[in-house]
Amino acid sequence: MRWLLIILCVFISTLQYRLWFGDGSLPHKYKLQNDVTSQQKKNENLRQKNLDLAEELKHLTNSTDSIEERARRDLGMIKDGETFYMIVEEEN
Repeated sequence: MRWLLIILCVFISTLQYRLWFGDGSLPHKYKLQNDVTSQQKKNENLRQKNLDLAEELKHLTNSTDSIEERARRDLGMIKDGETFYMIVEEEN
């Protein structure tokens, strides 16, 4: 009878250990839930960025004004006949 009680205690202890510390334990489950939530936020940010890029691409393919604006802003280009003025602020 005593051996049966010892075996049952060892068996229950083993199950409790797996419940609290092993794979599939409660802390492991909460960590995975946090990882999923974090990844969902990253995915949503990337989805929004993709929408913004698709909208910008649509503007660039449909309008020369968008192309001109981007060339002026990113490449510093100017039209023929325009005069470029650069204002340099003094450092104090």
